[in-house]
Amino acid sequence: MGREWEAVAASCAKEGRDYGDFLLGLTERELIEREQRAAERRIKGAKFPVLKTIDSFDFAAQPTINELLMRQLLSGEYLEARENILLIGNSGTGKTHLATALGFAACTQGRKVRFWSATALVTHMLELREQQDLKRFLTQIEKHELLVLDELGYVPFSKDGAELLFEVVSRAYERLSLIVTTNLPFEQWTEVMGSERLTGALLDRVTHRVHIIEANGESYRLKDARKRHKKPRKG
Repeated sequence: MGREWEAVAASCAKEGRDYGDFLLGLTERELIEREQRAAERRIKGAKFPVLKTIDSFDFAAQPTINELLMRQLLSGEYLEARENILLIGNSGTGKTHLATALGFAACTQGRKVRFWSATALVTHMLELREQQDLKRFLTQIEKHELLVLDELGYVPFSKDGAELLFEVVSRAYERLSLIVTTNLPFEQWTEVMGSERLTGALLDRVTHRVHIIEANGESYRLKDARKRHKKPRKG
């Protein structure tokens, strides 16, 4: 308010508005700036590896992805219903981009979000368990409204790691929403979790009230590699 009052006063004087309008205008600017700062803190706290939005995603290059559903999910209604989102498909098809875009949208809507790669989350929890600090971390997880688990399926977990991941999913169940990206179909999740019983219980929780988005197009990275290979060499 100290920074803006002169500009607001000048605007009111020029337009012939009274003191009530001056105070209203000043308060509105204060609220807008507070909301912007709060959104910036939420985005920073989410720990996105790279900030991505839906505007920079090329749906034409990945026609297998349900664009209409993605844009509907950006409204954030799934968060109110504690629903999950599962992005399944080939490596390099933009699943992480879409998950990040959904997380970013949630941050701008006032939601507390945390992004983890599945492997990094499990590794972190194993370290915390050694330090006898795991309980506090799990309590913090429950305070979020959206948890993004990226790249589930790329690295198999140990028995202890799989059980800790299941603990996170169990705590999230019907308390907050999950976004999970994976390159594995359901029948192969046992390869990562190591136990059919644990895999079944985890899938039961993840797929209850879930939106599934399939991304089965060609990898962006492979396309770029082909383009570079086809370019004629200079000289």
